[in-house]
Order: sequence, then structure tokens, then C-alpha cells
Amino acid sequence: MGSGLRVLALGAHPDDVEIYMFGALSAWSVAGATVTIAIATDGAKGGTGDPAEMSRTRKREAAEAAALLGVAPRFLDFPDGALVPDAGLVGGLKGLIGEVLPDIIVTHAGNDYHGDHRALSEAVGIAASFTAPVIHADNLRGVGFAPTHYVDITAHAEMKARAIRAHASQDPERFVVATGLLNRFRAAQANGGETEQAEAYRFEPIFPFVDIRALLPPAPQVRPVRNRNIAT
Repeated sequence: MGSGLRVLALGAHPDDVEIYMFGALSAWSVAGATVTIAIATDGAKGGTGDPAEMSRTRKREAAEAAALLGVAPRFLDFPDGALVPDAGLVGGLKGLIGEVLPDIIVTHAGNDYHGDHRALSEAVGIAASFTAPVIHADNLRGVGFAPTHYVDITAHAEMKARAIRAHASQDPERFVVATGLLNRFRAAQANGGETEQAEAYRFEPIFPFVDIRALLPPAPQVRPVRNRNIAT
């Protein structure tokens, strides 16, 4: 993974990047990659009360979280709860991709639970076309998700928790607990130790992108299962 790598992370809502992919983004950043974080919606439906004030609050929280990586988030400002993969969203994403020129794009899976997540996933795939490979982050609780790649985030788990906690308006501790549980499970799938954590991703090869391993942060170390039939 070269230090000149450009990574574009696209989340539907102001805390999605932190919940779904911040561990890998932190690993990329430490390795010298340039990370761009973009948020599709205005976050106005993230709670009760005045939608405009909620949007301002959530944008401040997103900026605080992104600052942990030394970056400022980009906001596309589409209406929260109403994302559709139409010409407006695809066009906005094309413009962003053309500006950032990413080597790899990270976004939601197409079968995630939230309609905005699914819409963004579809629109990103259309907008990216053959300009950059798209890798999809784990679903909430891992439901219906079949990983193809894992990223070791053990050294970045605390940073991820800090980023999630920056979203104070969203009762963030529930997401800290949920992501910690999921990331420990994903590490366990790779035969990791009890204290290790990993994020899971899925990549569907689309011409001309077939093998993206060189673009990803390190996977969990291989720990072979001991064969009890072989004397040691």
C-alpha cells in the first residue's frame, strides 16, 4: 500500500463513516494515504427538534470526528431520509470523484438495513464506473454480509471509538458497543486473539478492477489452527 494512495470514504449520514469504516480509514491515514470523507445527506432527521439545528449539530460532530484524521468532511447536503440513486445524486458523486481522483472508494453495502445506505451504494457504483474500485463496508450487526476482505484495526479501535463518541447527539455509546462486538467477531473469524479487532469489507470485481489487495491496509495476521494429530 503506497503512501500516495487516495481514499474516498462515502457515508450516507454524519456518523456512518465512523461506525462502518473508521478503523480502516485510520489505518490508511497512518500509512500515509490521503483520506477524503464525504457525507451524502444533511443529517437533519437524526433526532427530534428543529431539523436545521439538528443538521448543524451533526455537521459539527462530523467535523470533530474527521479532525481525528486531520481532515474536514465534505457534505453533499441531500435531504436526510430521501436518498435515491437518481441523476442528481449520481452527478454529485461524479463531480466529487472527478475532483478527488481516488484510487479506491469505500461506501455502504447494497443490502444494508437503511434505505439511504442502499441508495448511496447503488449511486456510488454508477458514479465510480471504471474510474476506481468500490469496496463495501460491513452491514449493521453484520446481517446478510459476506466479507471478502478483512482489515486489522486492533491498533485503531480506540480511535474509532473516539470518532463515534464525537457524535454526542446520537447516543453514541450504543454504537461503540455494537461495533466493538462486531469487530471482535470479525477478528475471530480470522482466528484472531480475544483482544484483536477487524473490519470486514466486500469487493465485487468489476472490469478493470480485479485484485485490490495492494490498496488495502494489512489484514489480520494468519494464525493457523493447530492440528492435534501432529506431534509438537
